[in-house]
Parts: sequence; C-alpha cells; structure tokens
Amino acid sequence: MSERSFVAELSRRNVLRAGALYAGAIWALAQGIAQLGPSFGMPDWGTRWFVIAGVIGFPFWLAFAWYYEFTPEGLKRESEIDPADSITAHTGKKLDRWIIAIMAVAIVLLLTNTFVWHKGAGLSVDADNVPSAEHSIAVLPFVNMSSDKEQEYFSDGISEELLNLLAKIPQLQVTARTSSFAFKGKETGIPEIARTLHVAHVLEGSVRKSGNAVRITAQLIRAGSDTHLWSQTYDRKLDDIFAIQDEIAADVVKQLKVTFKLTLLGTAPTVRTTDPEAYALYLQAVQLGRRNTAEAFQQSDALYRKVLATDSRYAPAWVGLAANLVHEVSQGLISVQVGFERAREAAMKAVTVDPDFAPAHARLGFIAMFGDNDLAGAAQHLQRALALDPTDPDVLRNCAALVGALGRLDEALALDEAVVRRDPVNVSALSNLGLHQRMAGRFDAAIRSVRTVLNLSPDGGGAHYDIANSLLLKGDAQGALAEIAHETSEMWKMVGLPMAYHALGRKADSDAAQAALIAKYEKEAPYNIACVYAYRGDADQSFEWLDKAVRYDDPGLGELVTENLFGNIHADPRWVAFLRKLGKAPDQLAKIEFEVTLPDGETSAAAMSGPEAKKAEKR
Repeated sequence: MSERSFVAELSRRNVLRAGALYAGAIWALAQGIAQLGPSFGMPDWGTRWFVIAGVIGFPFWLAFAWYYEFTPEGLKRESEIDPADSITAHTGKKLDRWIIAIMAVAIVLLLTNTFVWHKGAGLSVDADNVPSAEHSIAVLPFVNMSSDKEQEYFSDGISEELLNLLAKIPQLQVTARTSSFAFKGKETGIPEIARTLHVAHVLEGSVRKSGNAVRITAQLIRAGSDTHLWSQTYDRKLDDIFAIQDEIAADVVKQLKVTFKLTLLGTAPTVRTTDPEAYALYLQAVQLGRRNTAEAFQQSDALYRKVLATDSRYAPAWVGLAANLVHEVSQGLISVQVGFERAREAAMKAVTVDPDFAPAHARLGFIAMFGDNDLAGAAQHLQRALALDPTDPDVLRNCAALVGALGRLDEALALDEAVVRRDPVNVSALSNLGLHQRMAGRFDAAIRSVRTVLNLSPDGGGAHYDIANSLLLKGDAQGALAEIAHETSEMWKMVGLPMAYHALGRKADSDAAQAALIAKYEKEAPYNIACVYAYRGDADQSFEWLDKAVRYDDPGLGELVTENLFGNIHADPRWVAFLRKLGKAPDQLAKIEFEVTLPDGETSAAAMSGPEAKKAEKR
C-alpha cells in the first residue's frame, strides 16, 4: 500500500477523526480534573497520571479505530463489512460534530481556568507575577536531628533567630517567618518554595543538640537552579549558641556579596544575648504561645516568667509575654481590662530595658490602639517602631491597622499589600488586606483575598463571615447566608445570621438570631451587636450598644471609623457626636500625624498627614 493510499484509508476508516476526538477528550477531561479535583481532595499528581495514562492508551485507541467500525447492527471488524454496506462517511460526520463539541468544552474550560479560577485563587496583589529580587532570601525551618523530638522548638528557634538577624539588613529582602515556616514538614522542592515566596535564595539546614553540645549545619541555595552556593557545619557548646548565629548570618551575607556582587548589604547584625539556659526556655515559650490554646498560653507565660527571673533585661521575653496576654484577651481567657493592663506593663518593661527594641514599641502601639482607644499614642509608638525597624512585617501590619483606624483606607491597603509581598502565605496579613478591601468597597478583591485565607487555613474562624459581609454589601443575600452556614466560629456565625436573614426579608428569623446573639455574647461582642443593629437600620439600638461597647472596652471600636456595615446610621447626627466622644471625628483624626515609608522605597499615601491627608480622602 502506497503512502497516499494508506493516508486515504486512514481517512476512510475515520482513524484520524477518532484520534482527534480522543486527544480533545483527554485535554478537556484533564482540565476538568485539574480545576475540580482539589475540591474533592484529589492530590496534585492526579491530573499528571491521567494524562500519562491517556498518552499510553492513544495508540490502542487508533488500532481499535482501524480494525473496528460501528454499524447499525453494532460493533464489527472492518474486514467483515462489505465496502458497499459501510457507513464510515455517515459516522465521520457524527465524529466531526463530536470533535467540535469536545473542543468547545475544552476551550471553555481553558478560559475558565485562565480568567476565573486562576484569578480568584491568586493573591489580590498579583503575587504570582512578582519578580524575585536578586537580594531576596527565605530561611526555612532547620530540621531537628536531635534524638529527642521534643527539641524541635530549639531548631525552629534557631531558624527564626537567623531569619530575624538577616531581616535587619535593610537591603536584603527576607521572607517573614509565617510564610517561610508554611512549608515545614512538606515534601516541597526548593524551586517551588522559591516561586511561591518570590525569593532568589534559600537558607536551610539542620540542628543536632545533645546535652551542652550543638551541631548546626547550614547551606545557602540558589533557588532558581536548586544549586548549593555554600554550606558549613558548626560544632559548638550551647554557651556559644549566639556566636554561632552571628557567624552563620555573617557567612550568608559574605557569600551573597561575593557570588552576586551585592555590595550594598553592609555588615550582618549581631544577635541579642542572654543566659543560654534562659534562651532555651525562651524558645520553648515562643513555640508554645503559637499553639493558641488556653493550656499552651499558661505554659508559655510560665516559661517567659522563668526567663525573666534569670534575666529581667531580656526584652524579647517581655514582648513575648505581652503578646500572649493580648491573644488571651482575644480568646476570652482573661478580661479585656486585665489582659491589656498586664500586656502594657510587660511591653513597658521591654522599652525600659531596651528603648531601641522595635517590637516593644509596636506592641505598645497595638495596645494603645485597641486597648486604650488612643490613636495619637499609637501613632507615637508605631512611628518609633518604624524608625527602628522599617521592614518588620508585624510593625507594618500594626501601621496598616492604625492608618485604617484613622480612616485612610488607601494607605492601609498599600501597607497591607507590602506586608503580603513579604509574607505571601500569612493568613493574618491576607485577612487584614481583605478587611480593608471590603471597607474600601472593593468587594470582589476582598472576597478573593479571604478565599486565599481559606485555601491556606480551611478551618480558620471568621473567614466565611468576612466573605459573607462582602456579599451582603454587594447585594447577594443568598450567597451571604450560604457562606455563614460554613462558618466554623460559633460567635461569628451568630453575628452574621441576623444580617443575612434581614437582607433576605426574613424578619422573624433575623429577630430570633439577634436575640440569641445577645443572650450568649452580650459582654463579649457589644460592638458587633451594634453593627448588626446598624445594618438592620435600627439606629436607636445601634447607638445603645455602641455605648455598651465603650463601657465594656470592646477592642472592635478600633475599626469603627471605616466599618461600612455602619453605613445606614452615618447620616444620623448622633454618629459624628459619638465619634467625637471617642476622639475619632474627622477633624480630630486629621490632626494625628503619622508617616510611613513602604519597604520598597515608595512613600505611601500614609506619608501625608493633617490637612494633606484630609484632601487625599476627599479625592
């Protein structure tokens, strides 16, 4: 059979059409699996193996199309069919229609993935397109190689201290701890980690601790090519732990300078020292505090106090204790008044022993903002923290909260986005971004940000409630109710239900849900109860509960000025009068000066203060 006649025979038997149909079907199905598979718990490799199986099956499908034909009597071998009785031409037309339909489905899926799923899943600041700067690095959690697995707090602590040291170099972009540690215990390759965190280099290693002996191995990796640039093993005594950290940081900086001619990095800073045994207790306290349980907080507080009994001038322990106390307030473990007062005392101790410790000033700024309703005081503390460490993500996060509380939402968003760029998988940073986007009326962007939070932390409380608020303000009451149904926090679900029912016109259900909220959370959530009444248009009840929020020192009042769920009562003359009583009337806020320079060198709108800021708001 000649080549021409063979091709003609392939065409007559519809083998070419069958191949095109098979390829289109595999393409469409692969896209469908890739998009919907994660919703059903399918692993990432599922799509890859489906395509491999499809490729393997392709020649068998072509062979089947060559040897068999569909006839009115069913499937028959082609050799058994009289050419005069063959209906391959009719079958070919059917196949053409199927090919067109399959390709249409595949194109729709491709467009959906490009413009819907991919857009919604990405970070609102378009982090996927952020280039990796040459002078950027992520410090991954060092592996605990000690025989005692309980020593993991030590290896994590060493990693975090190295990260903090490198972060003090202004010209070096260091990914924040939350994002770097997000890959702990996962089999994720260095190139993928680097792409996610947008860094050019990765520092990883291991720690082996036995008695007073410590072995630390560190290695610097060029992320794009996954090549080792430098590695070193340090064998020391525990008494030398601070010298080891200094030495590793200096070696990393030196290597970056030599290999990539980064001459602006300067000299690596040195670590803050204390008693070695107290330091080990401090690392344990830090890790326990991050568990966010009542028992863990109790143990962490006790360890911090042991550290301070040994070295009362170790400022990080005072700040850690203050942070614990604030978190305990947020979880209802201690009262607002007692918790913030103790936290203030601890943070002031840190400032007393070390006036130049930025985290202490940042903590005092947070306490002034949400514990004392003192925005001017918060501005002073945070201005000092910025002067000491302008790139610290926690400092910038608190600054974003402050400018938001001052009613400068565009400035808050600029800072939120700067924090997310440095800490792209930090759920707190993304939640703050989503909150300010919603308050600024950017509802779709807010929903995308909080969806990313849910992707990272599916069980986190408050996320579905946040999405529901954006949907309510967009006018999608049914969608809001569906989100509330998935909310994992009982309190936030109870706050959201009366608003969703009200938007749906279900007055009796809304009244019942509001009564249940008040019965259970009268003292814990008076600000939110006032917010619900405002959304429902009941100004009298809303102002009554706002007064209760003041009496109960509800920290939610820190977000009062920009909370758009209070929009229904803004025209009420009592609104500005209430703001004035809190020192938050527009003219009062305009007098509070606060200047912020973004880490990348761009000056945000927050650099404007007083009359200039007021003009910006009007624009």
